[in-house]
Amino acid sequence: MLQAIVFDFDGVIADTEPLHLRASQTVLRTVGIELSERDYYDRYLGFDDAGMFGAITKDLGVTLDKPTIAALMAGKSRVWESMLTGDSMLCPGASACIRRCAAQVPLAIASGALGHEIDLILTRAGLREYFRAIVSGSDALPGKPAPDLYLRALVRLQEAAGAGNDRPSTAIAAGHCVAIEDSRWGIESARLAGLCSVAVTHTYPAGDLAGANLIVESLDEVTVPRLEQLCTQIRG
Repeated sequence: MLQAIVFDFDGVIADTEPLHLRASQTVLRTVGIELSERDYYDRYLGFDDAGMFGAITKDLGVTLDKPTIAALMAGKSRVWESMLTGDSMLCPGASACIRRCAAQVPLAIASGALGHEIDLILTRAGLREYFRAIVSGSDALPGKPAPDLYLRALVRLQEAAGAGNDRPSTAIAAGHCVAIEDSRWGIESARLAGLCSVAVTHTYPAGDLAGANLIVESLDEVTVPRLEQLCTQIRG
């Protein structure tokens, strides 16, 4: 039985990566660093903000102290929010997929995006209520490809399942859960956490997502019966 679905956010649910790129470029210029679009998508897309700024400066041989990194993160968040408009930021098929899946299994998010950014977009889209747990870059966990975000999401799903119940709930097993991702870093994170993985080609072509257990072109292809079948095949 499929016990839960855990979604990445940027590039899976919300089409915010171009805004994250522009916001990152804006704040990095204040410290004399130019970030190209190609480098962002090829090298840094899977990182949370702290990991991204740390990796960029390391690659360039630039030393920035912790207060400067913190200021870059705060500035990037402000710029990013200022770029949001009233237009829908959702990826095609995301709303229908979330509503369809939430009717049958618990949903969570495991993302390097900041928690208030996730809440803001989900609330505007009327989708916040469908997620029982959200783990984000605001939780100060190691970013993907480390497994920590997914492992914490499973813990919070377990806590949510037991809330208000006198009897203990059935333990949520990673092998009975599916991660929905769009990058090789996210796929590796899910694998290390023990989840099955589905990659959607919103951001990268299928050839770059070969580590996933299933690759789809659209969230319209994601259904609970199909994910149940995937988990059964992998465990079998």
